Amino acid sequence: MVDLEALEAEARASLAEAGDEAGLDSWRVEWLGRRGRLTAVLRGVRDLPAEERPLIGAGANRLKGELEDAVTARRAELLAAASDGPALDVTLPGRRPPMGSLHPITLTRRMMERTFRDMGFDVVEGPDVELEEYNFDRLRIPAGHPARDMWDTMWVADDGSGGPRQLLRTHTSPMQIRYLERRQPPIRVIVPGTCYRYEATDATHEWMLTQIEGLVIDEDLSFAHLKGTLEAFVRRVFGAEIETRFRCDYFPFVEPGAELGVRWQGDWLEVLGCGMVHPEIIEDAGLDPDRFTGFAFGMGVERVAMLRYGVRDIRHFYRNDIRFLSEFDQFRGSA
Repeated sequence: MVDLEALEAEARASLAEAGDEAGLDSWRVEWLGRRGRLTAVLRGVRDLPAEERPLIGAGANRLKGELEDAVTARRAELLAAASDGPALDVTLPGRRPPMGSLHPITLTRRMMERTFRDMGFDVVEGPDVELEEYNFDRLRIPAGHPARDMWDTMWVADDGSGGPRQLLRTHTSPMQIRYLERRQPPIRVIVPGTCYRYEATDATHEWMLTQIEGLVIDEDLSFAHLKGTLEAFVRRVFGAEIETRFRCDYFPFVEPGAELGVRWQGDWLEVLGCGMVHPEIIEDAGLDPDRFTGFAFGMGVERVAMLRYGVRDIRHFYRNDIRFLSEFDQFRGSA
């Protein structure tokens, strides 16, 4: 006959030695699992002599219930022991979890957008993957033009369909053409977005940059309007006492072209390129260049951020160093 008392004593002694959750799980598998020792007794009742079956069957079922209660009690005992320690003082002040902030480039971009909105500009965005026609051809930069050497272009792989060539846009200027296709003057718009150039990086250049393009088309606009608009912008961003200068520069889609620089910590630094929209661009948009004139400008958000926050290496912005990025938490509310 099966000795249930000895079996119970052994099971309880083994349970008392289980000191953690893993031990309890192992004990349950050994004694109460599908192939456990007590389960084997219950399954073997049918093979016992007829006079022993009721006694062993009832005793084994009773023991199974008691052992299940015992393992539940042992688990509660272990949990209580693990939670013993200093009482929770609910009067202590809470600990605020660490909070992130907007990326410094996002902070700068939003500040620049807000400045231009206050000056009456709309804000639109364009595609990152652009057609060669818009990125180059219709901006007076046809294939073979020396101006294409200004950009180290990332082309999208040709799928063999014979369709127009695509690229990661090298500047946000293509939106000048796209916007002129849909709108009539007066036009006052800025276009923020990411641009891509396959070039080596250094302290002032990255292969990816955030640019803001500006376009203004109306009647009787002159370089004086361009100059006044951009000087108002840089003084809003860098302070009313900032010194500015314009110098001649070349961009295929403007005539004349210029660069705007500011005196920063004793040195002249270029901030943006600009110029009067070329008459051919206006004429290709179906407008009369004798009636409508305009100006355009483009600037890198990273360059403005470097000047505004005193950052000397553009590569810091995209290294994801939390020590560097956390320094901009103080500017979170200014975005």
